[in-house]
Amino acid sequence: MEVPPPSPPSLLLLLLFLISSPSTSMALLSPQGVNSEVQALMAIKNLLKDPHGVLKNWDKDSVDPCSWTTVTCSPDKLVTGLEAPSQSLSGMLSPLIGNLTNLQNVLLQNNNITGTIPAEIGKLSKLTTLDLSSNHLYGGIPTTVGHLESLQYLRLNNNTLSGPFPSASANLSQLVFLDLSYNNLSGPIPGSLARTFNIVGNPLICGANMEKDCYGTAPMPMSYNLNSSQGALPPAKSKSHKFAIAFGTATGCISFLFLAVGFVFWWKHRRNRQILFDVDDQHMENVSLGNVKRFQFRELQSATDNFSSKNILGKGGFGYVYRGQFPDGTLVAVKRLKDGNAAGGEAQFQTEVEMISLALHRNLLRLYGFCMTATERLLVYPYMSNGSVASRLKAKPPLDWATRKRIALGAGRGLLYLHEQCDPKIIHRDVKAANILLDDYCEAIVGDFGLAKLLDHRDSHVTTAVRGTVGHIAPEYLSTGQSSDKTDVFGFGILLLELITGQTALEFGKAANQKGAMLDWVKKMHQEKKLDVLVDKGLKGGYDSIELEEMVQVALLCTQYLPGHRPKMSEVVRMLEGDGLAERWEASQRADSHKFKLPEFSFSRCYSDLTDDSSLLVQAVELSGPR
Repeated sequence: MEVPPPSPPSLLLLLLFLISSPSTSMALLSPQGVNSEVQALMAIKNLLKDPHGVLKNWDKDSVDPCSWTTVTCSPDKLVTGLEAPSQSLSGMLSPLIGNLTNLQNVLLQNNNITGTIPAEIGKLSKLTTLDLSSNHLYGGIPTTVGHLESLQYLRLNNNTLSGPFPSASANLSQLVFLDLSYNNLSGPIPGSLARTFNIVGNPLICGANMEKDCYGTAPMPMSYNLNSSQGALPPAKSKSHKFAIAFGTATGCISFLFLAVGFVFWWKHRRNRQILFDVDDQHMENVSLGNVKRFQFRELQSATDNFSSKNILGKGGFGYVYRGQFPDGTLVAVKRLKDGNAAGGEAQFQTEVEMISLALHRNLLRLYGFCMTATERLLVYPYMSNGSVASRLKAKPPLDWATRKRIALGAGRGLLYLHEQCDPKIIHRDVKAANILLDDYCEAIVGDFGLAKLLDHRDSHVTTAVRGTVGHIAPEYLSTGQSSDKTDVFGFGILLLELITGQTALEFGKAANQKGAMLDWVKKMHQEKKLDVLVDKGLKGGYDSIELEEMVQVALLCTQYLPGHRPKMSEVVRMLEGDGLAERWEASQRADSHKFKLPEFSFSRCYSDLTDDSSLLVQAVELSGPR
């Protein structure tokens, strides 16, 4: 197929792109001046049906796809991620995906994609995560999957794939997580494929009597023996035996000298409470748990300039967050947990880190790494240059209305993934503007899983000590300590009001005419059609009044008193996308007109008490702060 020459507008965009990123651009442009990654992405779009329009800003005349939704890029403007889970996409996956050779993450789970897995996917040598689960894919798993030597997470479960698993997959030495469950695969499956694996639901492999062997988790050593030869040594000859004794004696003397010098060094520095490196840390190799790297404490100490107060990005009940920079220039945010030695055992902490790292979504903050010693627990995240939504709402110029809508939708999709697509599902428990971060394109990234609780699907709620932030805590959580996904929905409703007003929940609740009854005030303004009173003055009228009313309605639905009356996050996302809001709002109004009046103290009074003495309660209740 002949590629037409670029149109004049395309030429102008091309020149701008070349000026801003000349080295990368020249490497990707064809002789006709077309970005090969744009071509590949457009081919993918053309074979997919997109009922919700999530790919509508993909433009064939563009020379820079990094601003497109569902596309993630490196700092060099190379496409590294294609992430569109749960978007009702159908159609087939284009073979031209193999031309996106810099891809590291492909997340297309929970769609309706059909056809076969393209063999060209084997060209993606940098791919670390491939999730095509819960689609309608058929045919065999291509043998080229065995070429993906960097692959760490592979999920192809809940399709109708058939045939044997490719024997070349034994090359997947980096694979940590494998899920091929509920397909029609036949054996044999190569052994020792991944630390965690699941192949149940394949009748030709796992019969009724074999199912216990079709899933499991193997222990991962926390350090590796660098010498792989473990066999017995041959008998030593007498000369070598004497040499060994002499060598051992000399080594012992030298070791004694080192111990003496070390003792003097320790004695001189015993009053210094700062631990430069932990004893356990000295012998710890840099071990990866899938996508998560294990750092040495001294690496993070150096990156943060010895945890200098100048590098503090934020503070929460779990500790401080520091800005860090590694020798290669990579910027990170390092969360240093308070009482690290009391944060659970080593195995428990490692398991929690590994489970959180499995939550992969465009709108979730990815855990980059961790550090664990006898006295320290630290988490390492990518650095977000645009900070949090809370900080940007206070900054100048103010966020425009379109950006605020995009933030609301992105945060909603992130929470939807945690609640309904992550296994086990995760309750965030502290949804607020300070915990929604913004990437370079002002896309919402749900951060701070310090308060998250893993929740097995068999449980509907978790009872625990109340954690969260005043003004965002759902009434049932505050009174009973029981949290569920509907607790997060309540917090999300408050987040929508923060985006609308440009104020935190506490600030809004402290205003003279709203004190103690923030949501009652919003309801009153909605009934009296005075919603302009709520809007951030910084917008100066730059918003759509119909969209404003819709967002307020979604916020009020999310913050209903009874958790059973609140929508699920999947329903919230659909309403924000313009689907089903009118019907849901009308149904809630009919229900309101027939139900009994709640006790006055149970809701408004509850928040009145909190805002009256917020200075005392924030320290006790707010256990997670902005980065």
